[in-house]
Amino acid sequence: MYNRRVTDSPPPARRATRTEPREIAELRQIRLDQPELAEAVDLQIELLALQRRVQARLPLPWFEIDPTWARAQLDEGMPLLRFEEIPVDWTELRLVFRQAADILLRFGTIEADDHRHVQALARAGNRLEPLVAQWYKAAAGMSPAARQAAGSAASGPGPTANGARTASLPVPVSRDALDQVLALAMRPFLERCAESIQQRTDLTSWKEPYCPLCGGEVEFAVITPSAERLLICSRCSARWRFDALACPFCRNGDRSRITSFTSRDGRYRLYACDVCRRYLKAYDGRSAGRPLLLAVDTIATLPLDAAAIKKGYRG
Repeated sequence: MYNRRVTDSPPPARRATRTEPREIAELRQIRLDQPELAEAVDLQIELLALQRRVQARLPLPWFEIDPTWARAQLDEGMPLLRFEEIPVDWTELRLVFRQAADILLRFGTIEADDHRHVQALARAGNRLEPLVAQWYKAAAGMSPAARQAAGSAASGPGPTANGARTASLPVPVSRDALDQVLALAMRPFLERCAESIQQRTDLTSWKEPYCPLCGGEVEFAVITPSAERLLICSRCSARWRFDALACPFCRNGDRSRITSFTSRDGRYRLYACDVCRRYLKAYDGRSAGRPLLLAVDTIATLPLDAAAIKKGYRG
């Protein structure tokens, strides 16, 4: 038997734990408060972590933008960011393209066949590059007149402002699955570009309902303390001012044909258009205790999506 020696020495110091990003902490709280959203929360956490890893490796790009040219582009309703100017690291893009597809497969968001074909695309030499360019230019290169024509045929299978409906595919992957993975893979690059351009470009003259930088469709909105409504791009997360109540999908400005829903806590609003039957969610910053957290608020508002869809609207 050995005698145990008792000392007054303190226990070994514990390593300090790394503080979670605010978005992750807020998402975990949603999972606790609304268990029915747990799967959506877990999916969002994984996608957010993937995007953060990639963005941390991307330098902030520098753009030399001629003010006269920019003003002319904006006056004509044409976005500023051309595909050839996006500093895409194709090794990084292929990596996030594959990993995003893996995450979507694990959560049942894409089919196994689509996942297999997406992985084949990522490995197939330079076959991915033209698809990415086509996906981007389908929105960024569309004129205002073409957008209005596409909007009037929104129920058809043609191109959308959110991303390309690829005309032909080298492998039999579904277009919806490919568009979804492309949007996730390009987001880190587009958000870095938007961050750079918005710091040095005046967008106050832009009156269109689509993104002034990349041409993407609106995903969400935020109401500022001064009651202005800023639309948020689904592709690059850029923000721009737009009419406080007009529909950003069909431009309906008849307020009697806009239906509004509000969350129980008053933090969120939903605007539903009775002309095109589409809706847009918004974060009301007039009385909120924090700024908009897009990755969080798109998940927190899923019950509003369900309510709008039940009434016959679509996002």
